[in-house]
Amino acid sequence: MTQRAGFVLHVRPERIDDYVAAHREVWPEMLDALSGAGIRNYTIFRADTSVFGYFEADDLDAAARHLEGQDVSARWQNAMAELLVERVPDGGPPALEEIFRLD
Repeated sequence: MTQRAGFVLHVRPERIDDYVAAHREVWPEMLDALSGAGIRNYTIFRADTSVFGYFEADDLDAAARHLEGQDVSARWQNAMAELLVERVPDGGPPALEEIFRLD
């Protein structure tokens, strides 16, 4: 069964344009790492300087373990850390609690 994950990140107000620009040109090797982790249907939405992300995978724990083992994930998170209020772990952001689902 497909598992879903959602997360919220807070971008430094003076760096929001940089964050948006970085996500218009995500590194190809980072995209490969996400795909290799089994992550799909990944979307990020913006509300002022907060962003909400959503993605799906068959096994979220396995996806996180895969990303933690990828050098590109650590490099991407280090690059994004300059833009965010708080750095995201290499395995991905902490997931929000799902409280409603309509399939």
